[in-house]
Amino acid sequence: MAEQAITQGAIRSIFESSGSSVQNPVLQCVQIKTMDPKGGEGGGVQRFRVVLSDIRNFIQTMIATSANDIVLSGKLKKGSIVRLLKFNPQQVKEKKILILMDLEVLDHYGEHDKIGQPEALENVKSEPQPAAISGDGFYGSRPEEQQQQQQQQAPQQQQRSLPVHQSNQGTSTHPHLYPIESLSPYAHKWTIRARCTHKSDIKTWHNQKGEGKLFSVNLLDDTGEIRGTGFNDVCERLYPIFEEGVVYYISAPCKVTLAKKQFSNLPNDYELQFERDTEVEKAEDQDNKPQIRYNFTKIGDLNNVEKDTTIDTIGVLKEVGEVSTITSAKTNKDFSKRELTLADDSQTSVRLTVWGNSAQTFDAPLESIIAFKGVKVSDFGGRSLSLLSSGSMTIDPDIDEAHKLRGWFNATGQNVTFSTHQNLASAGGGQRNETKLISQITEDENYLQMDTPSYFNLKASVVFIRNSPTFAYPACSTEGCNKKVIEENSGEWWCEKCQKKWPEPLFRYVLGINVSDHTGQMWLSCFDDTARTIMGMSANDLMKLKNDSEENSTQNFNNVMQEGTCKTFNFRVKAKMETYNDQPKPRYQVTGLNTLNYAQEANKLAQLIKQYDMDSDSLFVS
Repeated sequence: MAEQAITQGAIRSIFESSGSSVQNPVLQCVQIKTMDPKGGEGGGVQRFRVVLSDIRNFIQTMIATSANDIVLSGKLKKGSIVRLLKFNPQQVKEKKILILMDLEVLDHYGEHDKIGQPEALENVKSEPQPAAISGDGFYGSRPEEQQQQQQQQAPQQQQRSLPVHQSNQGTSTHPHLYPIESLSPYAHKWTIRARCTHKSDIKTWHNQKGEGKLFSVNLLDDTGEIRGTGFNDVCERLYPIFEEGVVYYISAPCKVTLAKKQFSNLPNDYELQFERDTEVEKAEDQDNKPQIRYNFTKIGDLNNVEKDTTIDTIGVLKEVGEVSTITSAKTNKDFSKRELTLADDSQTSVRLTVWGNSAQTFDAPLESIIAFKGVKVSDFGGRSLSLLSSGSMTIDPDIDEAHKLRGWFNATGQNVTFSTHQNLASAGGGQRNETKLISQITEDENYLQMDTPSYFNLKASVVFIRNSPTFAYPACSTEGCNKKVIEENSGEWWCEKCQKKWPEPLFRYVLGINVSDHTGQMWLSCFDDTARTIMGMSANDLMKLKNDSEENSTQNFNNVMQEGTCKTFNFRVKAKMETYNDQPKPRYQVTGLNTLNYAQEANKLAQLIKQYDMDSDSLFVS
């Protein structure tokens, strides 16, 4: 029977012994209440408050957001019998509360009406009568309190629930620890024990108000995650202290503010802003580290995920591209990027881009298992992924999903031919990662559409660079503009868009190149970011060399143009039919390129050889 299964007296024991002597108590859920998101309208994290009873007493509990699914899925219901697996006793002003990190519903007991007449734990000594409950009220509130609560404003409600607690995870030097779940702008004196799961690079900014620098970290404990940011002097002080994977004690003074969701993918309505006197101390005990929590999406299910959604994913590393550099159209700054190819047991692969220092230092071997937290789903010619600056990756993590994927790959996955996400916008249903020969490209020209571009990969060598006066154009020097400027007078260049004059332009490439493979030749157009990789210098420098009055300047210019040829690249090409002089004409634009990784190319050839069935399609005649 359900009544016999309940651990009577467990609630009092939890708080009298700080939970240390109570192992996995069984209780009854007698009420569930949805709390208003802290962030107000527009994306606040949903929270649930649950009342649990051990027949003798009842206690209010708050479910950690990481365990919300047990309510959202409908498993936990009013009257359910549950077993607590992981919990943390707290004190909220004069009331005690449990933070529930993990629990299970004992389905075989079903749901029951309230068993017994439990009393509020706080009232046992001073008020032996059980607290009354109104029809729409909540356990632990007297009728006059409920009326008063309904009249108070939301900030007052939050201030009244300020945790002043005793944690069973405290130490002699930090006896009073806060769970991240309980942090709010109304908490002033607190210490958290958290693992640094991600540390960003230092970023700088320059604007009309001045300049500065910042960095951010993601912090994790058993109840949740939160982002912390340090600016300027605080950035310089704390940046060397934080290391990914290390546990720290972090103590106020530290400002708790509403989270800026455009910069963070964490499920928390708040974030931390480190201050001058914020204390950060490396924990001596590094054994009990909170583990990163993932909510993985299968690679094969990405077509069912909305564009721009942030997800977690895990896969086998199949390909690693070279580091390349792109220039932001908005800021004109250069960014390093590297493209990876991941696959999983859905027998599907996807292209995933990592940026900045993660791109430059990436050294995971092929066929590693990599878990990514915080990647953005894109739909540029088919589903692809991009690791956010606030995201993280873990190589060969010690988690069940990684072990399962490794077992599958070693057993059967090595011999699987993985499908890629279809480029729904391309002509003829081509694939986003499809590699074509030049002969195939020219054959498909008739299928190109006016308004819908297609994308493909091409491995080819540059055989000729068009040396015309228009290989570069004079552009505006305003950051992010890039519009063509007109020379009005000597030393005066006018930008119509910015309405500004410049003493000299900033030249940018518009380069035409002829490329070849073993099946044919074709023309490609390259803009500034890709052309600079081919030429090995900026258009500005090359134009100065061309216009130099020194004796060997013309020869030096021609040498640079010649040195740009006879190089082989993996090109990413955008193909589109355009109208020129009222005639349709295909245009092929290079959107990205990488130099060849000969080890990877050799692996590809080896895979092709393996796939070639000598028995059914032999090249030899006996």
